[in-house]
Amino acid sequence: MPKMKTHSGSKKRFRLTGTGKLMKQRAGMRHNLEVKSSKRKRALNADQVLSPADSKVIKKLLGK
Repeated sequence: MPKMKTHSGSKKRFRLTGTGKLMKQRAGMRHNLEVKSSKRKRALNADQVLSPADSKVIKKLLGK
């Protein structure tokens, strides 16, 4: 059976940490930034660990 190809959209959106957790960018940092507070923007700018339930699906798409 041939190798499974990596899902192109997933590899652009998620990254794997050294311990095997998946990180994602939080939503809400694309537009209307003048309305949001600096505190909120700083919080949104930080990467977030993906939930274990979602990680299982995404790892399959990444070929890990």
